[in-house]
Amino acid sequence: MNMREKIEAAAARYPDQRSAIMPALLIAQKEYGYLPGPVLEEVADILGVERIWVYELATFYTLFHTAPVGRFHLQLCDNVSCMLRRSEDLLGHLEAVLGIERGGTTPDGLFTLSTVECLGACEMAPVMQVGDDYLGNLDIARIDALLDRLRAAAEQATDADLAAAGSAGK
Repeated sequence: MNMREKIEAAAARYPDQRSAIMPALLIAQKEYGYLPGPVLEEVADILGVERIWVYELATFYTLFHTAPVGRFHLQLCDNVSCMLRRSEDLLGHLEAVLGIERGGTTPDGLFTLSTVECLGACEMAPVMQVGDDYLGNLDIARIDALLDRLRAAAEQATDADLAAAGSAGK
């Protein structure tokens, strides 16, 4: 099923096409990795809604990316609960270890580092979202272990991808 068909199927569950914008954006982002202007316009056209409505949602919510992000998007909460539990120290550590500033992506495209206003998980402060996973009660040791795991996962996936591509060519 192509993106258009997936969006149309999702939209069929809603009485008003405007209500289907968020699910449609999730489908489009999964397809393209991010939501550049032409993709936002395509979503609006598929749904038959005003383009501004699609742009508003895509630029308001932090789960949507209008620019490319790294393979692992590290979103550190910097709201009050996390701030009180020293999230700013974790941000400084991440910037130093990754060699990028907030909003940046590592040159290898592996990590993008962002801060977000609130992840709604104050009980686990400080908390960070990586993909769909929330990781809480963070400290520098846990951050370093996470980065090691993510790098190892990326290397394994790359090796597996290369092996699959090599065997497909035989």
